[in-house]
Amino acid sequence: MGKKRKQAEVQEVVKKDDTAPPRPKRTLLGWKDGAVVKKSDSAVFRNKEKVLVTCSRRINSRYRHLMMDVVSLLPHCKKDSKVESKETKGATLNEIVELRNCSSILFFECRKQKDLYLWMAKSPGGPSAKFLVNAVHTMEELKLTGNHLKGSRPILTFSSNFDEEPHWKLLKELIMQTFGTPKDHGKAKPFHDHVFVFSIVDRHIWFRNYQISVPHNEIDKVDRGGLDKMTLVEVGPRFCLNPIKIFGGSFGGPTLYENPLYISPNLERAQLKREKATKYVKKVKAKTRRKMHVMENPLEPDEFADLWKE
Repeated sequence: MGKKRKQAEVQEVVKKDDTAPPRPKRTLLGWKDGAVVKKSDSAVFRNKEKVLVTCSRRINSRYRHLMMDVVSLLPHCKKDSKVESKETKGATLNEIVELRNCSSILFFECRKQKDLYLWMAKSPGGPSAKFLVNAVHTMEELKLTGNHLKGSRPILTFSSNFDEEPHWKLLKELIMQTFGTPKDHGKAKPFHDHVFVFSIVDRHIWFRNYQISVPHNEIDKVDRGGLDKMTLVEVGPRFCLNPIKIFGGSFGGPTLYENPLYISPNLERAQLKREKATKYVKKVKAKTRRKMHVMENPLEPDEFADLWKE
């Protein structure tokens, strides 16, 4: 017969079983072991870009509809009441941007109910750019067939001309930070279904908005990377930006760039008036020349003029 084990040896075996490693916890991401993950010292960057959109008083209805179209396209924007267009508008707008907890601003300034200027600025440090808005076409006016969900994030595309000169590069970065919707914004949808196109033609920035259309049939379902079946359908609005000046600060500061080819609308209208005035002056001069010619060259008396008179 074998020898019996002593009681102390049995207790030691039981103690060894108690010190066995515990089973790892199961989570939604898989089995979680007990290793401690060290957090990195660098904080994760989160885009908290917010844009304030406002306009000046006495704005035209057509330009106000354009502003509302821009507001509907930018889910990360905040709309504010109208601001008086004065010399001190820069300080007032910077204060409103700070109170509304925004970092950028789009200010639609209307003058004489004819001319629309767009201020695009980063507050409070700058830079800021002033544009003249031409060729305005709103969504209600165009009535295009394109349509996309409200609040979805746009894809921003730029023409290759933006990388040629320094001021175009600065405007490109300013447009990207203003029109680009942050990834984790509360009001933004987590997908892309439309494209913002910014292209430079004749030293003007032309804006277009297109829907990314995909076939909905089960047979024609698009695979990943199947861009040949995708089409672009224009949604609107349309407008053209003519850059006037770029400032180093917000609504002021040192002038970084000034467009040498820019002509103000007042000068264009004055030139048209002068052309019309010269037309009238030419007509008056032609009449006086005709009168002088008739007086200098009178017709000879007709001998048969009184023939049939009684």
